[in-house]
Amino acid sequence: MRSTIFLIPIAVFLGIAAFFYAGLRNGPTTILPSPLVGKPVPTFEMAALGPEFQTFTHDELASGKPILINFWASWCAPCRIEAPILEELARREGITLYGIAYKDKPEDARAFLSELGNPFARLADDPDGRVAIDWGVTGVPETFVVDGEGIIRARFAGPLTEDVVRDIILPAAGL
Repeated sequence: MRSTIFLIPIAVFLGIAAFFYAGLRNGPTTILPSPLVGKPVPTFEMAALGPEFQTFTHDELASGKPILINFWASWCAPCRIEAPILEELARREGITLYGIAYKDKPEDARAFLSELGNPFARLADDPDGRVAIDWGVTGVPETFVVDGEGIIRARFAGPLTEDVVRDIILPAAGL
């Protein structure tokens, strides 16, 4: 009896570990429900990140083709991780990628893009995070899929991976 009592904590630990392992293996946990999915993009107005960049407007997001909106920042370590995936996405046929620099210094954001590449067709600046609040952004990086009618079709929080692009982003964009 005494020898089996020591096995109880080990069994409980293994059960908890198995539970967490199964949760991690069930796929991304950063697919966030959003009241905006299925609704038009919020109205916004933003300046370009700098004179060498072109901003975009709310109305342009209903251009007839899907657009990915990526909120990012130079101070964001996961944004560095997803940079190669964004570069690859930008080269795909049928994908238009717009970026929003979130609470960043313009000179730091430009240095980030110079170092890692600029995958964005348009690039806006959200220095105080007000646009991000309207979109329901919880942190960076965060990516939204907007269809050709200006309707948000998907939201993904966290760095994009090949699996996320294949399983979530491209299907939501109709590609």
